[in-house]
Amino acid sequence: MLQKTRGIVLRTSEYSENSLIAKVYTEKQGLCSFLLNAARGARAKFRPALLQPLSPVEMVIYYKETRGMQRVSEMKACLPLTSIPFDINKISMALFLSEVLYKSVREEEENRTLFNFIYNSICILDSAGERYLNFHLAFLAQLTRYLGFYPADEYSELRTFFNIPEGRFQREQPVHPHFLAPPLSELWSTLMKTSYENSGSLNLQTSERRRLLSALLSYYGFHVSGFGNVRSHEVLEQVMN
Repeated sequence: MLQKTRGIVLRTSEYSENSLIAKVYTEKQGLCSFLLNAARGARAKFRPALLQPLSPVEMVIYYKETRGMQRVSEMKACLPLTSIPFDINKISMALFLSEVLYKSVREEEENRTLFNFIYNSICILDSAGERYLNFHLAFLAQLTRYLGFYPADEYSELRTFFNIPEGRFQREQPVHPHFLAPPLSELWSTLMKTSYENSGSLNLQTSERRRLLSALLSYYGFHVSGFGNVRSHEVLEQVMN
């Protein structure tokens, strides 16, 4: 059955000499795998720019519920990106965020609230001027709301240790090593209350930004089954230093 849907490209991989498999988070079917024939070479049907990480696309697809890999009839950009493809920092950020989304978003069903959050976030990153260096941190913090493991915000003078596996602040230092202590735990609490639109207002040193990113990836690792290692953050850190 032919269907029209918006999607966000998360990852592509080679399938054959001129074909690709694309993992796309769609507005109507959630996460889907698509076989893109004639996607490579001089006569490629799909332009490479459409298949970059976090590219918002509009597709006409042959959707069949019982089929593991769907097919694409048409694909075009539904949001012309004006800065992400041309800014090395934003390219690195998009690569990193698409990897995290690929590892953490597993739904194969419609979730328009989550789709709209990701789509709107891409719009904000693309239009951001100079103050976007904390965008990826705020995005990952807010994404936990939609994935179901937003931490309890109970930071206070009495509760200063953040227990990563339990997702909460507590009075005593945990007996395991997976926790945040002051002042990083206070920064964590502030980050969790900061929208990605206002992330530029966070005055973070490079070392603080790096430690918060490490803490976020650790938090995702504990709360997303099979999350594994994220490699693209190393490139992101090198580029943005």
